[in-house]
Amino acid sequence: MTQHRIFFYVQHLLGIGHLHRAAAIARALQAEGLDVFFVSGGVPVTGLDLGGAELVQLPPALAADAAFSGLVDVEGRPVDDAWKADRRAALLDAFTRIEPQLLLVELFPFGRRQFRFELLPLLEAARQRRPRPACVSSVRDILVAKKDPARLAETVAVARRYFDRILVHGDPRLVRFEETFGAAAEIDDLLCYTGYVVNEQPSTPSGDNGRGEVLVSAGGGAVGETLLRTALAARPLSRLAAARWRLITGTNMPAQAVVELTAALPPGDVGGVVIERFRHDFQDLLRNCRLSISQGGYNTVMELLCAGAPAVIVPFAGGQETEQALRARLLADRDLCAVVDEARLTPESLAAAVDAALERAPARPGGINLGDIDLGGAAGTARLVAALAARAGEGQPAQRHAPNGGRLRE
Repeated sequence: MTQHRIFFYVQHLLGIGHLHRAAAIARALQAEGLDVFFVSGGVPVTGLDLGGAELVQLPPALAADAAFSGLVDVEGRPVDDAWKADRRAALLDAFTRIEPQLLLVELFPFGRRQFRFELLPLLEAARQRRPRPACVSSVRDILVAKKDPARLAETVAVARRYFDRILVHGDPRLVRFEETFGAAAEIDDLLCYTGYVVNEQPSTPSGDNGRGEVLVSAGGGAVGETLLRTALAARPLSRLAAARWRLITGTNMPAQAVVELTAALPPGDVGGVVIERFRHDFQDLLRNCRLSISQGGYNTVMELLCAGAPAVIVPFAGGQETEQALRARLLADRDLCAVVDEARLTPESLAAAVDAALERAPARPGGINLGDIDLGGAAGTARLVAALAARAGEGQPAQRHAPNGGRLRE
């Protein structure tokens, strides 16, 4: 049997949550017997587990700032037309070389509009190729809300012209796609909910690392400095002042910020606060901790649900970001966490939220029951992608399905 090839385009700009979710999907695709080419347009991340996927690294692009005001290269220079032309050529050359049966694009056309200079030519190349590869968009459960009718119409037009499926990595029982994409009814025949994508986790922690600690994490770290500084100041004000607090900065936090955090540690409090860049056993730490303090990114929240740890979430709200705030509110409405709005974050408000989280009913053993929320999104995505790639490999068009209100089927 021919091994079908998947061309998986991923672009991270600020944090690394998109990248880690895509890596989990890439591993699941390989487990399904697919040959994965992981095409990354962001800065390389050390230790990223792609399984056996081939990494195709494009010239990296980053967000100029937390407001996503523009694109810069790895030297911090604004990208120009010549840079865009070179990167577009590299992307199209890779697509031509690989000849995939399926093109999987992360987030576009619901985001990454700054990359239309290369994504629209890529999608058009796929549309013109014979046999035509299936084209699939991979999106998280919650988008940054867009209210401009022209922007919504443009997104729908691109989706209908180029894509055979829109895979929503979520569960409609927690949040429906139309809550943050107002034109969802116009592409309902393309939508499939896959369940949430969660990194593979053992059923029990592999050791006692982090037992009884307060775990403070900032995702990739690019926008987490304020949270970590505030956590240090909140510690003596909370009921957990005597516990060890472990701060995970993330690999993208500027080195100077880490130095300043370390210098701010209480004198004489040896071992009371630990500051680390990264932990490979983060999921064990999360399962063992007394309480978690974090931002509200997709990956972190899913890991919290699996761990069942008491949690305080401080959603990132820079620029026009609304995704984390909505996700945190949905969890708080279900009494699964305490929330502190970023605009109201102070040592006092964070300490009060820590104490409130400790008063909540203990999480159920093993976290959220899988019957309540579907956490099998990586495997669900892989099964559907494999079926679409097989049809494309046989020269058959992907079949649209009747609107079904959301659950994965193929």
